[in-house]
Amino acid sequence: MPACIGFAGPAGQIAVRSRVSARVIRLTLLLVTLLASVSAAERPNLLFIFADDMTWKAVDALSEEDIDTPNLDRLSERGTVFTHAYNSGAWHGAVCVASRTMLNTGVQLWRARAAEKHLERDFASKRRFWSQRLADAGYRTCFSGKWHVQMKVTEVFDKAEVHHVRPGMPKSRPSAYERPVEGEPDPWDPTDRSLGGFWAGGKHWSEIVADDFERFMESDDERPWFMYLAFNAPHDPRQSPQEFLDLYPLERMQMPANFLPVYPHRDPMGCPQSLRDEKLAPSPRTPFAVKTHRREYYAIISHLDAQIGRVLDHLGKSPDADNTVICFTSDHGLGCGEHGLMGKQSMYDHSVRVPFLLAGLGVPEGERLDAPIYLQDIMPTTLELAGAEVSDDIDFQSLLPHLKGEGSPREFIFGAYRHHQRMIEKDGRKLILYPEAKVARVFDLRQDPHEMNDLIGTDEGKAIARDLFPLLLAELDRRGDTLDLRGAYPEL
Repeated sequence: MPACIGFAGPAGQIAVRSRVSARVIRLTLLLVTLLASVSAAERPNLLFIFADDMTWKAVDALSEEDIDTPNLDRLSERGTVFTHAYNSGAWHGAVCVASRTMLNTGVQLWRARAAEKHLERDFASKRRFWSQRLADAGYRTCFSGKWHVQMKVTEVFDKAEVHHVRPGMPKSRPSAYERPVEGEPDPWDPTDRSLGGFWAGGKHWSEIVADDFERFMESDDERPWFMYLAFNAPHDPRQSPQEFLDLYPLERMQMPANFLPVYPHRDPMGCPQSLRDEKLAPSPRTPFAVKTHRREYYAIISHLDAQIGRVLDHLGKSPDADNTVICFTSDHGLGCGEHGLMGKQSMYDHSVRVPFLLAGLGVPEGERLDAPIYLQDIMPTTLELAGAEVSDDIDFQSLLPHLKGEGSPREFIFGAYRHHQRMIEKDGRKLILYPEAKVARVFDLRQDPHEMNDLIGTDEGKAIARDLFPLLLAELDRRGDTLDLRGAYPEL
């Protein structure tokens, strides 16, 4: 089994180790070993495991959540965890489309939006997709699962290595929405295979992706491989076998610390009750409804974890076990009752922050790094590992310098959702803007990791906002963001 990732503890309480010189030397030696493998006859295989709608805290080893993820936990014990990995937002409600477009093209939010209608002309024909760049470096490219990019996956991966391409989400039913209501029969049963969804075709989609990995591994192709395994789980409709639901009786479920029956700014932030994600539960939210949804969320994550365990076990028994680099992450997070929100269209950490586990050949074991990264940084990281060019048209940054102990050149994280929200976070201090309502919110995540105490009405909060607002304006200009916030907040 390749060396994998790891670490544990809630975000607000993790104390990242100081980078003393001995550690830097050790990491440098490990990185030299890793980079040496790139120039060797056998370059590392690349296994990318992608979840959908999975918040950073939905891995037991990474947070205080009471959730069972034994396979991701063992992965997190044998590699490096980036504790602060983010998606930078979306230009429409399907946040996964924006995330995946950025991931596969390597360009940031508004550049990806501009490119979306011309992916064939500007990317595929010029072989600028992630998989095409690796193919040109000599890699066999394999795909299974959710694609959700406005480009045929068979045009950018090896056609014979593409299986079970899935749409944006499993087909749902009206009975999956505006439920449950306490005291009334629940119209939805996550185990009912007749409802389709993840059960369409007779076998759970997560299990099929794991099956495809095993099939890919049967090949006698001697090229190094890049496998993109994109699970739809834990996206709704959140369905799983009864044995996984049984892990989470309702009395086990705990309410989020930041629960609200109704989020006060949900309309100007672009998250009204009519938004598909928000319609999943009745409004106002109730503890019964939120616990039920979180039970189903945790159950499908534990089922996903079991399929990832199959993948890791199969890899561990293969000849490629010692020459593979593994990345596990998600396209974005999810509210699932936090702040009274059910979806992912917010700038709170539960929605913009994701798990990010890096493992395998040459990756330091038992390390956790709190440097701010974007999940899309994995794209140039794998190109560098493969010995491919990381060209200037890629907006994201390789993570190999982090593994070497050189720190992060990125000072802050930027986020945006349509024209409704903008966010900047630096050194644990966050400014969120809802321009339509002229609302500003300020949080100090170092003291308030659940983002419950808005400081904008305090002197401290105003000082934080005045420090971050100019950085946000400059970032809007740099990214070509068309939302004009100059003069919108005169107090800042």
